[in-house]
Amino acid sequence: MILTIYTATTMMIIAYLLGSIPSAVWIGKKYYGVDIREHGSKNAGTTNMLRVLGRRAAAPVFALDFLKGFVAVTIIELMQYDDLIGANDLINLKIGAVFAAVLGHIFPIFAGFRGGKGVATLVGAVTGIYPPVALLCFGVWLVVLMIFHYVSLASIVAGCCFPAFTLISPKVNGSIPFVVFSFIIAILLIYTHRKNIERLKAGTESKIYVWKPRHVTIHDEGKDPGKDSGAKEEPK
Repeated sequence: MILTIYTATTMMIIAYLLGSIPSAVWIGKKYYGVDIREHGSKNAGTTNMLRVLGRRAAAPVFALDFLKGFVAVTIIELMQYDDLIGANDLINLKIGAVFAAVLGHIFPIFAGFRGGKGVATLVGAVTGIYPPVALLCFGVWLVVLMIFHYVSLASIVAGCCFPAFTLISPKVNGSIPFVVFSFIIAILLIYTHRKNIERLKAGTESKIYVWKPRHVTIHDEGKDPGKDSGAKEEPK
């Protein structure tokens, strides 16, 4: 029993440390000489990287953030070899790993506890638990983004669909902890995007045109890009 508790605790710590890998901060500083937390929405995540530094910078950030969430949950599978861990216990541990990884992304120990909102990490982690639900949510996110061009709106809508998809999925709707988890995630996504919601209401939220070619200029939200002396073009 003691060894099981020790192993489970270690897994949660590993999940937090994986989530704490600040890919946006490290990539921004190393390859662009920019601390992404000082520009745009000041959020260390994929959307702000896309808005400030462009697709070439945002793509690896999304991939790494997704991967760290996926790995944080997937390694929990090692616990299945413990005779004291049943199927429900395994799901509960994975849910715990999701929270630990997302918490690490939001409050990264490797970046002064200033991170992002954890959406990409959350998607990767949920994919590690039950890929079909994650794919359905991603489909909703992509459709909303293509129609309205607001990443925040797409994330909120996809997050709110998460509980609905969970309830209609026979492989997970029997797990009360996972159902509760899906509702908590939806509420947390709305909460973490509360400033975006205010900007959406005011009509000041920045739009993202994923396929639209453009020259990238670093500027802070609410500031005239033309007056920003820190303009940088995306590396060719």
